[in-house]
Amino acid sequence: MEKNRLEAFSDGVIAIIITIMVLELKVPKGAGLADLKPLWPVILSYLLSYIYVGIYWNNHHHMFHSTRHVTGGILWANLHLLFWLSLFPFMTAWMGQNHLAATPTAVYGFVLLMAALAYYILQRTIIAQQGPHSLLATAVGKDWKGKVSPILYLSGIPLAYVSPWISNGLYVLVALIWLVPDRRIERVLVKRERE
Repeated sequence: MEKNRLEAFSDGVIAIIITIMVLELKVPKGAGLADLKPLWPVILSYLLSYIYVGIYWNNHHHMFHSTRHVTGGILWANLHLLFWLSLFPFMTAWMGQNHLAATPTAVYGFVLLMAALAYYILQRTIIAQQGPHSLLATAVGKDWKGKVSPILYLSGIPLAYVSPWISNGLYVLVALIWLVPDRRIERVLVKRERE
């Protein structure tokens, strides 16, 4: 199967996720900057989730740029990833509206962990279909980012009950690790074009 429909569907779902998240931002009643102060936890939660959605969209785009064809397994693995991403608006609102309380922060970390695992499953499903010497397999290599991220999420989940700020610091750290554009696939594409 061609990959165009999968990419278009995924782009649409991700656009809806961002739209739902921004609609959760409620306008304050007052017109002064001080009226925004109670909204800071909500705004910070939105910012973190927006960055995460952007990271997933960017990496998803690169991953499918290296993918020739999709199978039923790839379609289901992609839906699995989109399921966990679709929970971001709810988790963002819950964590922000409760001022980064322990349980919403821990569950937010769990959803981040599950999205990371779903992305890994999708990546492995594509590599299994395209072979160990495929463009994606070559580009991913040892994937230190993909191994460190779940460890940080797993650390952040119980730490939410010690300090939600420490947990969120770990979640921000993972985002910062991934925020630097991942050029592995681009490098492999350029290298293969030169050969």
